[in-house]
Amino acid sequence: MAKAANVDKVKRLRGWVQNYDWGRCGAEAQVARLLALNSGAEVKPDRPYAEFWMGTHDSGPSFLADGYGEGQNVGLKEWIRKNPNVLGHKVLEKWGPDLPFLFKVLSVAKALSIQAHPDKELAKELLKLKPNLYKDGNHKPEMALAITEFRALCGFITLEELKGVLVDIPEIVELVGNASAKQVLDISKQDGAEKVKYALRLVFTQLMSASKEMATKSIAKVKSRLHVESQLRCLTEKEQLVLHLEKQYPGDIGVISAFFFNYVKLNPGEALYLGANEPHAYLSGECIECMATSDNVVRAGLTPKHRDIITLCSMLTYKQGYPDILKGFPLSPYITRYLPPFEEFEVDCCILPKGASTVFPAIPGPSIFLVFLGKGTFRIGSREDIVTEGDVLFAPSNTEITITTSSELQLYRAGVNSRFFHNAL
Repeated sequence: MAKAANVDKVKRLRGWVQNYDWGRCGAEAQVARLLALNSGAEVKPDRPYAEFWMGTHDSGPSFLADGYGEGQNVGLKEWIRKNPNVLGHKVLEKWGPDLPFLFKVLSVAKALSIQAHPDKELAKELLKLKPNLYKDGNHKPEMALAITEFRALCGFITLEELKGVLVDIPEIVELVGNASAKQVLDISKQDGAEKVKYALRLVFTQLMSASKEMATKSIAKVKSRLHVESQLRCLTEKEQLVLHLEKQYPGDIGVISAFFFNYVKLNPGEALYLGANEPHAYLSGECIECMATSDNVVRAGLTPKHRDIITLCSMLTYKQGYPDILKGFPLSPYITRYLPPFEEFEVDCCILPKGASTVFPAIPGPSIFLVFLGKGTFRIGSREDIVTEGDVLFAPSNTEITITTSSELQLYRAGVNSRFFHNAL
């Protein structure tokens, strides 16, 4: 009976948009396009459209769309609390009557802050100490799946690369001091991981803690030196990026700290995932993002917002090396799954050619579907619904959905990580 009972509990949702100043403006943002299609809202050409949220987080909750007999402005969170069985008993038992994941689309025009997300223990502590800045007590592992080419800074470069930075960028040595730079340069392959971590933490903390005056002076020096050198040689991609960031955030210590991080470029269909306490900054492009239900961000650079440099520098793992890139694996001819090492979420990308059909089988947890492009038909039990781009649907646990299309259809599904259900058996 569970499957039949859940047919009526598939709900259309209205998403929520965040207009952060790093978003793409007006109609050039996928976020703006989806907002207009999803809710009929007017898109303002000079307004930034940064994030389209689908979920239950209090900072940007989804609401049930009209026409489902639930009355006006019923929040998805409130509705789930009244209908907790839609989550499935394993999800309910683990996370209570709420979605454990938050699903988003991002349209990034300029760099987001250099940031990290706290683990659960630190999140609870920060919520207690600074509730005006840190809004919830949850951790925020996340994954970004590129729609267009997507660029990011993510994690620290290797020890050898770091030594190269300290040799090639004298302005950084001026900021961190010769003694700290020497600690890094003197490390040999025989030295243990803890010694490397200690030295990296020391130089990074000193760099990020530099006074505004010193940072401004050093960045001006880097800028003028690179402009001179560009007449004599091709600048590296990282050097070009630093000059680009300086135009966006003049005099910001985050500009020069970019030398410490891996510069990652994702092609469409590739994904990057980030655990707690890992430094990163998204730079440009559009992506599907999914994360644990949290909005906790500790910032330290490339931002006009509040910086918490002491917290950020003390919380990082200082893990070095290039991050893993997920290319997804095929679930079926038309569905690719991205499975990060986090219990709260996974993402499926479904691209259906004209006239094709596919099935999302019944699973023990809830899902949110976003129809990104095209038009098709959702069949759930004996009920059929036409879906078009911009539609967002909540599907309860144990709901099998068959999708057919008369045009090419592109959609994304977020759900609880399927490994969680295997491990919970």
